[in-house]
Amino acid sequence: MAQTGTTDVRRAALCGSAIAGLLVLAAVLVPVLTGWDVRERADDIAGLPPLHGFREVKVGPGTPLAVLVGLAVVLRGHRVAGWLGWRRLLAVSWMASSAWLLGLALVDGPAGLSRVLGNRHEYLGTARAVGSVPALLASYIDHIPYDSPGHWPTHVAGHPPGMLLLFVLLVRLGLGGDLMAGIVVAFLAASLPAAVLVTVRALGNEDLARQAAPYLVVTPAGVFLAVSADAVIATVVAWGLAALALASRTTLRQGWGWAVVAGVLLGYAVQMSYGMPLAGLPALAVLVAARRWWPLPVAAAVALGMALGFAALGFAWWEALPVLRQRYWDGIAAQRPASYWLWGNLAALLLSGGVLIGASVGAAWAARRDERVATSLVGGALVAVLVADATLMSKAEVERIWLPFVPWLTVGLALLPASWRRGALALQVVAALGVQHLLYTTW
Repeated sequence: MAQTGTTDVRRAALCGSAIAGLLVLAAVLVPVLTGWDVRERADDIAGLPPLHGFREVKVGPGTPLAVLVGLAVVLRGHRVAGWLGWRRLLAVSWMASSAWLLGLALVDGPAGLSRVLGNRHEYLGTARAVGSVPALLASYIDHIPYDSPGHWPTHVAGHPPGMLLLFVLLVRLGLGGDLMAGIVVAFLAASLPAAVLVTVRALGNEDLARQAAPYLVVTPAGVFLAVSADAVIATVVAWGLAALALASRTTLRQGWGWAVVAGVLLGYAVQMSYGMPLAGLPALAVLVAARRWWPLPVAAAVALGMALGFAALGFAWWEALPVLRQRYWDGIAAQRPASYWLWGNLAALLLSGGVLIGASVGAAWAARRDERVATSLVGGALVAVLVADATLMSKAEVERIWLPFVPWLTVGLALLPASWRRGALALQVVAALGVQHLLYTTW
């Protein structure tokens, strides 16, 4: 990778970080100093906007592992990423990310992996009660409204059935216990760095991938990736984009299979989250970076076929969304002031992915003439976040809801000057350890 540590990149990265830091400070302090009630629920007495949680200082059994992994990546991450063979780099990134996620989660002990997925608002309780999958799909929309008999719990109602079906599969494989399901989610989410590395290399910039690897491994988003079902959505999207990038580096005759895989994964992601049509923006960014468009109609046709297949089984995404919107605005959305959350959401994203996301965006913008891959991927994710924010369908809780976009927003950190690397990694590690050890995030 050409060295992009110019004065412009430094200045843009510093400016982006400063803006991000000020945004976070404002989101935390304004409600406190003004008495503005921006709580996510009327009964949320101890909340700490913009995050969904409250203050709780703690040290737990996962603390030594998280600190050890963080130190190792800060001190040796870029050196190891530079000399490892490619396949070994992918394997090591997965293993290191697994250790990072597990270490962070286990700060709360085994409950750190089990309490979220075992929550009554989550998927596992419903998944264990599912008998017939066809019957589930045929009646899914009927159970979304609050006033329907046996209405779905919050997270089941708030998502298409694709996410629930994955937990049904875990239950039927004997992996449906709270703790075991948490372990499965953590190990799946730990593959995110590898997916991003595959994507960047397929787009022709292996050096950029290697420089990005340490930042992807010790992301502050690990606090939420280890325990949130949204991490599974992020993982499906990431590998879908990786498949799209692999398709785009060759011809239709040679790469159509990868385009089909991309369509299956991205199409299924849409059946997991009503917000994931926005993954189409990072997908377009991949094709812009590749300068090859033939995978688009193939992947889009397969994704459309996925939607039509679900509709044939009884769940039509386009019929469910208006019903979900009504439930959302009848419930928690009405208690969350848009005048705060339109920008508070962005602060929550920065607390999730790290304030250095601002530096990543700034560096990618400054280097746009030289680093098409980083600029395209960061830009696609940023536009997706801004569109999601403008819809008002994600007021609060975006520290987990926007996890699918965080890895791509992180890629621009690879453009930071070499002299900044350890400091930037240290800031990311400290941010993650701080959130996990000082707050109870409820995720």
